[in-house]
Amino acid sequence: MTSKFANRKTKGKVLVALSGGIDSAVSAALLLRAGYDVEAAFMKNWSSTKGLLRNECPWLDDRREAIRVAAFLGIKLHTFDFEKQYQTKVMDYFFHEYSAGRTPNPDVMCNKEIKFGLLYDRAMRMGFDYLATGHYAQVKNRKLLRSADEFKDQTYFIYNIRPGQLNHVLFPVGKFKKSRVREMARKLGLPNAEREESMGLCFVGKIRLKDFLAQ
Repeated sequence: MTSKFANRKTKGKVLVALSGGIDSAVSAALLLRAGYDVEAAFMKNWSSTKGLLRNECPWLDDRREAIRVAAFLGIKLHTFDFEKQYQTKVMDYFFHEYSAGRTPNPDVMCNKEIKFGLLYDRAMRMGFDYLATGHYAQVKNRKLLRSADEFKDQTYFIYNIRPGQLNHVLFPVGKFKKSRVREMARKLGLPNAEREESMGLCFVGKIRLKDFLAQ
């Protein structure tokens, strides 16, 4: 599949975690223009709607947007079902910490176990040179650094990335302000350029905590 955004030079093969949001979509477009061979991955991690603030199924909405973006960019989209692993590695931890009277951070665990655990390992096994995400962070000289946007910086959520992985992860939007990223999405004509930013639980959505914990 040839993308209209692709640069003829090839800097390596990249799997982009395409969430359906603006940041990952712009990341994919930037990598194509920079000369990388880009494919995308969408992860199905949570399908239950119990305890959500909306009765809709967020993962279906996200996947629909990811499909639209991949088609627009002209890149192949892989879909991986990590729902069982997400339950055991992220949600069981989430429920256990609350039951123990502690406040969990499922986003940190999600990044460690799912994005830079299962997905990273899958990308490497498939022969990709890099895994890219839409996180606001930077990597320089094998060090994880804060993003250019101090208000959107996400290094806390991905601090568990293993040192050996840092040569194989890319954060294309990390050097930009969020406002600039949205502006780029519009100029590129991305189909999800006006999509609202996700503020809910990682891969789950906005929740009613009491109802969610009652599952």
